[in-house]
Amino acid sequence: MRIFPVLAFLFLCSIVSRADEGMWMVNAISEALEKKMQERGLRLSSGEIYNADAEGATLADAVVSLDFACTGSIISHQGLLITNHHCAYSDIHAMSTPDRNFLEEGFWAMKSSEERHVPGKKAWFLKKVLDVTEEVSAMVSEARAAGRQPGFRKLSWEIERRYRESTGLEASLSSMWGGSKYYLALYKVYSDVRLVAAPPVSIAAFGGDTDNWEWPQHKCDFAMYRVYTAPDGSPAGYSEDNVPMVPDAVLDISLDGYRPGDFTMVIGYPGSTDRYSSSYKVQHAIDVTLPVTNEIRGRQMDIIRAHMESSPDVRLGYSDYYFSLSNVQELNEGERQCYRRFHVPARKAAIERDMQSWIDSSALRSSEWGGLLETLEHKYAVTAGIERNIAVYRETIVRGTRLARTCYRLNMLKNEVLKSRGIVPHRAIDSLPPSDAETECCMTYLFAGKDFPSVARLLERDYEGLDMHLERALFRYAMEKYYTDVDSSLWGAYQRSLFSRHIRSGQGFDALCSEVWDCSFLTDTSRLNAFMSERHTVDEYLADPFYRFMQDVRIADLNRISADIEGKPTIASLDGEYQRALYGMRLDRGIAQYPDANSTMRITYGTVGPLEPYDGIVCSWRSTTDGILEKYNPDIYEYRLDARQKSLLEEAGWGKWFSREDFSGTGAALPAGHDPGSLPMYVDFLTDNDITGGNSGSPVLDADGRLIGLAFDGNKESLASDSWYSSGYNKCVCVDIRYVLWVLDRYAGMDRILEELGL
Repeated sequence: MRIFPVLAFLFLCSIVSRADEGMWMVNAISEALEKKMQERGLRLSSGEIYNADAEGATLADAVVSLDFACTGSIISHQGLLITNHHCAYSDIHAMSTPDRNFLEEGFWAMKSSEERHVPGKKAWFLKKVLDVTEEVSAMVSEARAAGRQPGFRKLSWEIERRYRESTGLEASLSSMWGGSKYYLALYKVYSDVRLVAAPPVSIAAFGGDTDNWEWPQHKCDFAMYRVYTAPDGSPAGYSEDNVPMVPDAVLDISLDGYRPGDFTMVIGYPGSTDRYSSSYKVQHAIDVTLPVTNEIRGRQMDIIRAHMESSPDVRLGYSDYYFSLSNVQELNEGERQCYRRFHVPARKAAIERDMQSWIDSSALRSSEWGGLLETLEHKYAVTAGIERNIAVYRETIVRGTRLARTCYRLNMLKNEVLKSRGIVPHRAIDSLPPSDAETECCMTYLFAGKDFPSVARLLERDYEGLDMHLERALFRYAMEKYYTDVDSSLWGAYQRSLFSRHIRSGQGFDALCSEVWDCSFLTDTSRLNAFMSERHTVDEYLADPFYRFMQDVRIADLNRISADIEGKPTIASLDGEYQRALYGMRLDRGIAQYPDANSTMRITYGTVGPLEPYDGIVCSWRSTTDGILEKYNPDIYEYRLDARQKSLLEEAGWGKWFSREDFSGTGAALPAGHDPGSLPMYVDFLTDNDITGGNSGSPVLDADGRLIGLAFDGNKESLASDSWYSSGYNKCVCVDIRYVLWVLDRYAGMDRILEELGL
């Protein structure tokens, strides 16, 4: 009776190392790649995945980019789109109020009339990808012959304009391998996108930040939108006359589940990777930038979390900001750890030794790249000091407090107005006549001390949702960190005077903060209103202590110093040459390669399987509802459940969304504490698909192209994947589509959606 568990364990271990690297361009699936996927279990041809030149729809036609931040997929013939909850988080937050907090309560449109339009949100449907390398090369040659040096922005603007006008589609140019190849993607874009369903965070984000990048997870990370069109089916702005989209392709949903070793495929829009980066660039991140951002953002999170826990209103106001901050901070922290654990600089250095030999073996290559590696190493070394200072400046002054944006926005508007009127900053402008341009009106009346609606509108956007006690605490920390870690030679004159008066004199940073923050008209709405009710000159505005402190050192000054130290050629240009050299070497040797992710549609394939995070530890490939009840803790925000969810989980009425076959067969041992008549439901599962940011919400498809889940996270052992793929450790964390459907059915009662799906 003990033979099966032993065999199952050995089977699991054999799967752990079976991972294939690659975010392959969906339009460039070669015969070799197609064969490799079919050998792993795919039962489709490449033409059924993407084929813009053939009649009929393919899987790619049902996959959507949501403003190139996340991926979604069409799952009904009425334009229903499914993606991750964390992709919809900002939209849900924007709709929420203290009285109707949809993050906490969930959002369920029980009728089509209750579906809410999301201003600014767009769904991008890929129609075709063109190789325009020769066309771009001709444009570059023509420009150089005319004595111009064309930049990528100029090239993009020109070629995108051409194709937009000739096709009627949105066009986006992408550079691959440092400019070795260029591809143009053509999209049909729909701007009437409406929120349909989103569970509360206690379901969608159960475990919160604590479980983020961890395994096991127990999140039902999904949300639903619907795409609307004009009555004739064409893309259109929001209108009550619009109708649900009739899509070209719809993904089929599978209720059959999955087992270890089953083929999986992810199609999506991964945002960016840097796998063609040098060892010097990675080491620079380890030693210079990541320590700064990780420390400062970690402390900022502590400050925000403490205020959020003390006030529900602060939690609502800052939940979206904190969500974004924590996700990036945890990613960067894990990235640095994984760079070290998997010896990424050393592995890249080995590739570079091989690259140097390849370069040296050709006179032509030697003339082009002979000193490339040595120069790169020198450039990163000499700029490390100033780049560390710039990193601290950005984290403390530029984004240390959300109120900083007010200073920068008003300063930009002020300069525009003064420049347009030919007025220097030392002259009062209260005599200027009003202008039709809102920005000019805003600044004219601001400095004139008159009450004008555009001023109020400008400031309302910046102050909305801010808690000034929290912002003051963030500023207090940022200010001290700035003075402690930024070289004093880079401080401005006003910053020096503040330091001399308060720190050298022994009064301390609290006194310094009081002079800057507590005396500013920008840091308190009552002081702001009082200031604006009176007549002021530009000089009086510029004398505001918070404004002076934030403007005393400008990033342009630091960038100029850095550029002087760096010299020519720049690190950016050398990084591009490095990419081209590495691409050229692999091309010369016939090595199949994919370009770095850049928000273009990609396909990645793999299998369902467990994780071996450390030697001797094997984690299951799936998590179940048992884990939710085990983690449940009403005293911890991230692990609480509402009464209805807890009751339904304990009841274990899974209905048609449950398959007993999940717990039969190789490697699927019966969970502890359960008899065959009482089994938990699958919640999340692991695959070894190669993904990154932007893949969030991507459909996870089986061997027949049917939807079995949504990709929503990676594991902490995979966080070096921006620059290096660690085979056997890179995992894709997915939510089971059956658990999503169970939530829609039993928790939300969304019968109309289940009927629409034919389920």
